[in-house]
Amino acid sequence: MKDYQYFKFDIYTVLPALVFTIAIWFIYTIEVKYNFNFTDLGIRPGKLSGLKGVVFSPFIHADLGHLWSNTIPSLVLITGLCYFYRNISLKVLLLGLFFSGIMTWVIGRPSYHIGASSLIYLLASFLFFKGVFTKHYRMLALSFVVAFFYGSMVWYVLPLKTGISWEGHLSGGVVGLLLAIITKNKLPEKKKYQWETADFNAGDDPFMRQFDEDGNFFELEEEE
Repeated sequence: MKDYQYFKFDIYTVLPALVFTIAIWFIYTIEVKYNFNFTDLGIRPGKLSGLKGVVFSPFIHADLGHLWSNTIPSLVLITGLCYFYRNISLKVLLLGLFFSGIMTWVIGRPSYHIGASSLIYLLASFLFFKGVFTKHYRMLALSFVVAFFYGSMVWYVLPLKTGISWEGHLSGGVVGLLLAIITKNKLPEKKKYQWETADFNAGDDPFMRQFDEDGNFFELEEEE
């Protein structure tokens, strides 16, 4: 598979991110407009009923600031996932949300855990480590971009600040790393240059003939 066949920017690249973003804003709008409180649909460790938050918690936010802080990263990271890892993007999203939610329920404090931040940590972790593991130059470039813009988030997997679900952050980060290790993704073929082929003969190459056995360069005499 060539690069242009693997890397496609089309409606599928942006649709999942748009759908998710519209969904979280729609749910928050309904909650505010009709004075609902969906917090009890979040993950609640210590209660079996709290497991429903594994499905619902990423769509629920405490306030406008909480919602906005998760909007842009969700748009960027989901789009990045779908562009660079199209074939496994749905698997990563569904398995990641499920297992990070379960892990939050297992290790979390006995309070409601809501918000898409667990998803953001999941995606940032997956995109960073998967790029490092694949060693493909484009995926590695994405890893560096993720580390540059989102690297400081690593501090929030620790209980340093009250009012945030560091357990959800930690769960997302750990599950993202595990998915980066276990998921298989067919990468585009690495471009091979002529000198990398098995039948390459340096003596037949006009450029390579300008070097002697010690690697010293000399100009070939022009043929009359």
